[in-house]
Amino acid sequence: MTITTLSSRDFNRDASRAKKAATNGPVFITDRGRPSHVLLTIEEYQRITGSQASIVELLAMPGVADIEFEPPRVSGGLYRPADLS
Repeated sequence: MTITTLSSRDFNRDASRAKKAATNGPVFITDRGRPSHVLLTIEEYQRITGSQASIVELLAMPGVADIEFEPPRVSGGLYRPADLS
């Protein structure tokens, strides 16, 4: 894995170079010499985050209607009448 560092100016001038470098490892983008952002390929990002599905992807899954979900009932006062006096 190769780590590439680019200034934000270099990144703005040549984003395609940064994207190509990201295929070999993370690309650190700096502002005034300090790292501020990291560019990763989507595959690397998914590997790092564990490829967790979003709620949209989970709801779009076939067979999701077969999952039973019973949220607990909340007891007690969720609201109070407003005192408008």
